[in-house]
Formats: sequence, structure tokens, C-alpha cells
Amino acid sequence: MTDVRWGTPAARGVLATTILGSGMAMLDGTVVNIALPRIGDELDASVAGLQWILDGYLLALASLILVSGALGDRFGRRRVFLVGVVWFGAASVLCGLAQSTEMLVAARVLQGVGGALLTPGSLAILQSVFHREDRARAIGAWSGLGGIAAAAGPLIGGLLVQVWSWRLAFLINVPVAAFCVWMALRFVPETRDEESAGPIDLFGSALGALGLAGITAALVEAPVRGLDWLVLSAGIGGFAAFAAFVQRQRRGHDPLVPPALFADRTFVIANGLTLAVYAALGGVFMLMGLQLQISLGYSPLAAGVAGVPITIMMLLLSARFGALASKYGPRWFLVSGPMVIAAATLLLMRVAPGSSYLGAVLPAVTLFGFGLAIVVAPVTATVLAAAPDRYAGVASGVNNAIARTGGLLAVAVLPAAAGLTGAAYADPVALTSGWRTALLICAGLTVVGGLLALGVRGNVLAVEEHAPECPHPGDCMSCSVDAPPTHIKP
Repeated sequence: MTDVRWGTPAARGVLATTILGSGMAMLDGTVVNIALPRIGDELDASVAGLQWILDGYLLALASLILVSGALGDRFGRRRVFLVGVVWFGAASVLCGLAQSTEMLVAARVLQGVGGALLTPGSLAILQSVFHREDRARAIGAWSGLGGIAAAAGPLIGGLLVQVWSWRLAFLINVPVAAFCVWMALRFVPETRDEESAGPIDLFGSALGALGLAGITAALVEAPVRGLDWLVLSAGIGGFAAFAAFVQRQRRGHDPLVPPALFADRTFVIANGLTLAVYAALGGVFMLMGLQLQISLGYSPLAAGVAGVPITIMMLLLSARFGALASKYGPRWFLVSGPMVIAAATLLLMRVAPGSSYLGAVLPAVTLFGFGLAIVVAPVTATVLAAAPDRYAGVASGVNNAIARTGGLLAVAVLPAAAGLTGAAYADPVALTSGWRTALLICAGLTVVGGLLALGVRGNVLAVEEHAPECPHPGDCMSCSVDAPPTHIKP
């Protein structure tokens, strides 16, 4: 059944499975932030080591998420989703057993591969399985509840770290992955793009991965090594590989990213907004756990509890804003949401040694969660609605890759831009100074994202009326999907 209606048992099963799978990956993406001080202490990691623990995962995720979307469209979205869930669970075991920074980074890269396989698949399943009128609502629920997993990461991570060790934050994924596999086999129908043909562009995917890896390596290592031959080679090679990737997509016969996707202005703008906003989110979430624990003296659990209002706001409001965006159009939600996040980011500058939770942390994180609830579901629905249905997997892959790239670049660039290198993160004075500088940069990024959204098409989420079947197919000059056919008299 591939025309599932909202509120039915089938809808609840599909939604629960996709939220569980993608939520596991989202949760792991944020739970590590709260564990960074303990990981750094136990493994004796520098700032660059902590960056690689985060960026190793994001690099694999961003690099492979495009080809993963195409694999799902071609070979079956449920099948690729299941492979991703199993892979993610196995890599989580390796993360939990790591004995050095290098081992943990390598395991995190493998974990990112699993995340790349399951994340676009979950969105593509919703887009292809739900009835068109219910897709925005389903995506809103997925975004809200999945976002809750990401927002709850610091809380769950703090609890797990305090109960035993940061290793438990990874090992907990094993039973979750097993249950998700059972759910998918029971509730999720298989779908694929029946028009898909020809080989998948694996070489193009490799070029994109090499490009991101080279650029990331140069950005992370430059503050430590300076502009030596290794950093310059990585940077130049990364830019060259990425340029070759773009050129291959433009001229290839069966590109990994169809250029037609970018012919839609709304698709381009929504992805530009995603890059700016998720770069800011990546920077804030990375540094907030460090600031609360090192500068304010919070325990891992207390630092996690501090972010609970974000989870509450997402739980209460994300699906509602997704439905409102579907009814009234997404533009003003995509403008106002980033502006609210920017205001909350500036409020976070008051979180410094000596500040209280009620006076400084609570107002900022509550407003932050409100802004996230406004923007997350509408931007996801907008990206998918602006793309043809047959490219659901590729479109979700593009959007996810851009979101992860934003976080990847923020983690690579922000510490150095804020003056945090070496072991500076362990000094409360240096960390607070860098925290404030980073927040100014993040607030500016979200403002840019909100301004971009002014160009979004207001009716992109409107349900299309199917055009009547053309009565004179031989005479059709054009049969638009959103207008009556036009004809030329013989």
C-alpha cells in the first residue's frame, strides 16, 4: 500500500519506523556534544581531536547521503533504509569500544556511512508512501519528533555519561537498531523509482566525498599545523575534486544530482537557508555542552537537562507549524523562524561563569526551541514539494547533505574563528570568550538564512489539482500539471 492516509494504523507504523531510524542517527549526532569533555579527558584529545570526532561522522554523512538517496530510488527505499540501520548499529559498537582518539574517529566515519544510508531513506519513504494531501503533515510529525531526538540528545547523553561512561551513549544504539529493523519489516512497504535506469554515478559520489574531506581536513588542521604542504595539498585537492564533481553533475548522462532540481528557485533558496541555519545549529550545539560543563561547572546530566526546553518546544509545536505552513504557505515561517533562532543565539551570550539557569540559560534555550519548531518542518516540506516526486530520494539526500555540510563546516571553522585551539577549551576564560564570538557568527548566519527565505514561492505546499486528461493528445502543445491543457487546432 503506497497511498497511506493520516491517522490510520498503517500511517502510525510507517511514521514510527522512520522516526525511530532517523531519530537514532539524529540523537547520536547531538548526544556526542555533551560527552565531549569526558571523551577529551579520557582519550587526551585536543580541540582538533574533538573536531574530528564530530566531523568524521558528519563528513561520511554529508559525502554519501546523495548516493544513498539515489540507491534508495533505484533499489528500494525500505531496503536501503534497513541496510543503513544495521550498519549504524554495528558501527556504534566499534565507537563504544574505541581505545584512542584515532580509533573513535575511524568508527565515527563508519557510523556516518550508516547514517547516510538511513536518513534520506526515511524522508523518501514518507514522500512516496503517504497520500499527497497528508505528506506535509507526516513530514511535520517526522521533523518534530525526529528533531526531538536531536534536541533530547544532550539530556540522554548526559544521563548515560553520568550513569556509566560516554561509551554507553554509543552502545545504546544496538537494541534500538534491532527494534527498528523489526518495525520496518512489519509496517513499511517497498517503493522505488520505476523510471530509474542506467548506472549510479559512484565516481561522482567519490569526487564529492574527496572534495568535502580535503576541504574539511584543511580547515581543521590549519590552526594546528599552519599552512604546511599537507594542509595546502588537502585544501587545493579538495576544491579541485569538488569542482570536478559539480562539472560531472552538469554534463553527465545520468547524474547523481539531476541539474533539473536546481531549476526551481524555491528548491535552491530552501537549501541555501538549510546551509546557513544548520551551520549555526552545529556551532551552537557543539560549544554549548562545553560551555555549560567547563565554564559553568555543570555535570553532564545537568548540562543535558538544561536543554530540555528545546525538546518540549519541538514536541508541542513542530507538527503544528508544519500543518500551518501547508495551509498558509511556508514563506513567512521560513523568514521568522531563523530570526527567532538568531535572537535566541544572542541571548545565549549571557550564559557565562556566574550566570544562573533561570536568568540566562532557560530564556535562551526556550526561545531557541521555539525558533526551531517554526522552521524545521516547513523547510523540509518545502524542499521536497519543490522537487518532482520521482526525485524524492535525491531531493531529500541533497537537503540532508547540505544540512550536514553546514554542521561540518561550522565544527571545522568556528573553534579557530573564535580563538579556540589546542587545549583552550579546558580554560573557562578562553572558552567563554570564544563562545561569545562564535555566537555572534552563528546569529549572523541564521539572519542570512531568514532573508533568503523571502524568495520562497508561497504556494509550493499547495495540493496540486490534477489536470484533466488531454482530449486531443495529438494536438497538445503543452499539458501543464497545474493548468488546463492548451491545444493547437489542426
